[in-house]
Amino acid sequence: MPTRLRPLTVVVALTVAVTLVAAAALVRPSAHVAHNTLYQNGVAIDAEGTPTIVAAGDDVHFLAGTRVIDPGPGADLAAAEEVATESRQWLAQGTVPGTQSGYGDLARTALLDLRTLTATDGAVLAGPSTAWRYVWPRDASFVAAAYTATGHGAEAVAILDFLQQVQEPDGSFHARYLPDGSGVPDDRGLQTDGSGWVLWALDRLLTAAPELDLDPAALQDRFTPMLQRATDYLLRQTGTSTGLPLPSADYWERPEAHVTLGTAAPVLAGLEAAARMHHRAGPADRADQLDARAETLRAAIAEEFGRYGYGRYPRRTAQDAAVAFTLPPLLAEPLPGALAAWQASIPEMARPGGGLAPGTTWGEPSMSWTPETALYAWAAAANGHPGQARQWLDWIDTHRTAIGAIPEKVGPDGSPAHVAPLTWSGALTLLTLTELDRSAVPDRAE
Repeated sequence: MPTRLRPLTVVVALTVAVTLVAAAALVRPSAHVAHNTLYQNGVAIDAEGTPTIVAAGDDVHFLAGTRVIDPGPGADLAAAEEVATESRQWLAQGTVPGTQSGYGDLARTALLDLRTLTATDGAVLAGPSTAWRYVWPRDASFVAAAYTATGHGAEAVAILDFLQQVQEPDGSFHARYLPDGSGVPDDRGLQTDGSGWVLWALDRLLTAAPELDLDPAALQDRFTPMLQRATDYLLRQTGTSTGLPLPSADYWERPEAHVTLGTAAPVLAGLEAAARMHHRAGPADRADQLDARAETLRAAIAEEFGRYGYGRYPRRTAQDAAVAFTLPPLLAEPLPGALAAWQASIPEMARPGGGLAPGTTWGEPSMSWTPETALYAWAAAANGHPGQARQWLDWIDTHRTAIGAIPEKVGPDGSPAHVAPLTWSGALTLLTLTELDRSAVPDRAE
């Protein structure tokens, strides 16, 4: 982050700027509101290094290769250039994936938007609008994974530090947190997938630590409290007669009476990650216990979900985007039949605007969702379908806002909608591009 930004500066600045937005319209996905409103064009940095919202309908000019507003000739230009130089140096500390395959602007903008919404203490906002100006452990974990993939290890460490700070003593996580770390904003309650996602993101950071010039042993010690608490929590959640975790709200953000694939698969990802971390650092008997529990859960998901096409609930067939969670790179190996189920879900999830929905029973039949579309692109890139991944990336690229931010939704007419940028979508886009670069797939010109 720019040195001018203090941990709460992002929150304070965006709180002021967002007063222009209609608060009544600001809802998370659980409200199923079908409309095509764009709340803002995105976020930017002013000459003082302060984040600000660019209102919908407004356009701004940026200093080359940055999110810093070009103030034009005058006293502010020198200050803005200083902030811009710092921003370019930050980008250069890591990599901008997709640069060689025509996606450089998409990746660069996504990275800068993530940075703008990440405070120096690791509190990463889901988005700049009122109802998104909180830290979701799920979204934050994916942003940490994206920073890890692009070589920005300090930001990934800071995010996990924040998550360790707010984690409950029993290892669980609430749905979302106030960005000052002081508690939760509402009574949405605990969401089991958060513990799984945090363990998954931590394992990715520890694995990449040597490449990031970080000390894996020191990081392991640093995050041992979070690792052990989250691991214990997932072991308790899966100590059931079926082997499946207890019911919990998932990324659909609504109460659930039955366990969903959107909870079971992230819990499996978390147990697999915890096992790998324990195999590296011990104790060995704990690692063996986690391997056994992960295998039990893997078999239970295959039996209760897989036999029925990996729908949202056990023994039900309604498709859910969480089928992508049953594949690498989220799991070590695809669950039996999961790749075929994922491919079969694509036409069912398609929406008029060209993207995908969270599920076939989702209450908005006309809106495309960029996080689910980017999630499917990542799954495609990691499972031998680079052309399909590029098609979805092209769609995301061409449906950004006027200043290039990735919106949460796209309307049936192809126009960006809701909050922009959405950090989960940006993180998934960067992870997809990194995967394509790693696989050395042909670029889209072919």
